[in-house]
Amino acid sequence: MEDVRILAAPVQRSSLHEIIVTQLREMILDGRLAPGTSVPELDLCRDLDISRTPLREALKVLAAEELVRLLPNRGAVVSEIVPEEIAEIFEVVEGLERLIGHLVVERASEADVAEIRGLYERLVGLKESGDKHAYFDLNQATHRRLAEMTRNRVLTAGYAGYSDKIRRARWLANLSATRWSESVREHAAFTEALERRDGEALSRLLAEHAHHTGVAVIAALRALPAAETTARRRRRS
Repeated sequence: MEDVRILAAPVQRSSLHEIIVTQLREMILDGRLAPGTSVPELDLCRDLDISRTPLREALKVLAAEELVRLLPNRGAVVSEIVPEEIAEIFEVVEGLERLIGHLVVERASEADVAEIRGLYERLVGLKESGDKHAYFDLNQATHRRLAEMTRNRVLTAGYAGYSDKIRRARWLANLSATRWSESVREHAAFTEALERRDGEALSRLLAEHAHHTGVAVIAALRALPAAETTARRRRRS
């Protein structure tokens, strides 16, 4: 498991449990631990410089988050990504984005609005430099910040959970250059709507952005042989 060894850094001893959970979660969400593969416990213990006990405690947390499945006498397996489930999540997110648009216009400070403008300008720079990985991370951070700016903790927590599920699917889907350019234009449009304090426009544009992203992600996932195989297996079970 050379990829795991290269990308996993030894953890510090403080807050060991939280650090292990966070590192494993990140490895799953960005695809370093691929859907449907066994979690390489021995390799991770070596590379993270930990024993099996804290690793397995961390895996229990990730199992509760549905990122891994714990199999009797077989260890942990990274949960598969099923396009139909991701499509349902995008439907929910589209509705949340509409609510976020209305609440952000009412509650965001001028500093908040300026922050979103700054994030957009950074996105443009990353697009121009071709840094898709950094763009992807900042894109996710932008949408989470908009959710946080609603000052609604229930909405923010729910949005973060859905965002993590979508993040893994989007990473696996590896969206095209065309969708990347469209995404930048959509960010420009909803940033301008926020600056105008146009709640109706912002709500609509955020929902449309989520819808367009969802359509592209689901199409890309369904084109992957592994996703098709998983879908067939789920339908038979």
